[in-house]
Amino acid sequence: MAHTETHAKTRAPKQRLLGAMSKSVAAALAAFTAWRRAVAGRRALADLTPDQLKDIGCLEPLAPKFVVRVGVGLMTDLMSMR
Repeated sequence: MAHTETHAKTRAPKQRLLGAMSKSVAAALAAFTAWRRAVAGRRALADLTPDQLKDIGCLEPLAPKFVVRVGVGLMTDLMSMR
């Protein structure tokens, strides 16, 4: 009978690589979930009436406001251009 030697192959543990990868995947998944919830919340609030928003304590409407302050001189100039 021939003499054979068996060697157990030892490899470096991949736990560090897999741990870092799983942490980054978990962070990306958490960010995506938070974004989805934020979008759903904005859509739900957009469907409410001003009275309903007031009832839940959201006093300002979610739509952007464009406040334009026009001076008297500008209005005079614009009216003279007509």
